[in-house]
Amino acid sequence: MYKKQIVVIIIVVAIMGFLYSRDLVGVKKSGDDTGHTNATAAQKRPVVNVTVEMASAAAKIAIGPTLSEQISNTENQLKNTADESAKLSLQKKLAQQWDDVNQPAPAAFYYQAVAQKENTFGDWLTAGSHFNDAFRFDQDTVSQPSYVSNAIACLEKATKMQPANLDAETGLGVAYVNQFTLGIGQDGGGPPKGVTLLLDVVGKDPNNINANFNLGMFAVTSRQYDKAVQRFKTVIEHSPKPGFEPYFYLAECYRQLGMKPEAITAYQKSRDLMPDTAIDKKIDGYIKELKN
Repeated sequence: MYKKQIVVIIIVVAIMGFLYSRDLVGVKKSGDDTGHTNATAAQKRPVVNVTVEMASAAAKIAIGPTLSEQISNTENQLKNTADESAKLSLQKKLAQQWDDVNQPAPAAFYYQAVAQKENTFGDWLTAGSHFNDAFRFDQDTVSQPSYVSNAIACLEKATKMQPANLDAETGLGVAYVNQFTLGIGQDGGGPPKGVTLLLDVVGKDPNNINANFNLGMFAVTSRQYDKAVQRFKTVIEHSPKPGFEPYFYLAECYRQLGMKPEAITAYQKSRDLMPDTAIDKKIDGYIKELKN
């Protein structure tokens, strides 16, 4: 039960961050022929070299002392062994331990360490995907650039190993989009290369859930709500269990487009799936506002 609560907390933090930034950050648009407009990247931020120790310390605050103690014991074993085989085994164990408590940032560093030793496609993909998750769920803007840089490094290795793999291409596209939004990637005209990669994925697999969701999120940040609606509807239609996120962001898009009945329906569906009372109350407020 406690682990499920942690999942809820990190997703709610991401949504609350979105709600907060939505009203504070202006987005400049320039048209392109891809159906997704270009957004002006945020002010450039310095890239701080986040370490696994830093990520671990932050994550332990989130999970509490009982679970932290178990992980600390494994970390101490890793520090005190000189045997390379034992180190690899402990790094795998730590990656799984952090995964078990849904803390992608420290897990990502351990998966990356494993990938550096075993150099398999699966290891690089897993590490890169976890760094993408760390970016998404960590609202610390000091840490985010480091997560993006690591995600790109891992996923570029994965795509070189298997260029046709759509999961790797999608992950790399997401990482490039995240890099662009931080203002540490592409400058100048045209859509960010991350969007180009994601559009390539949906060109090959129109119903790809991950690519469509992330294209929808980028369309929201560039205020292309009509484009985002189609992306989130695709996610909902083709996900076995879409969860509350696509419904929530779909509702936000409808709200921005002035489509009140559609927004209310999507908000209600999101609320029914949302296991957090704080967000429930906020959604109820939106519904009440739309009904008046």
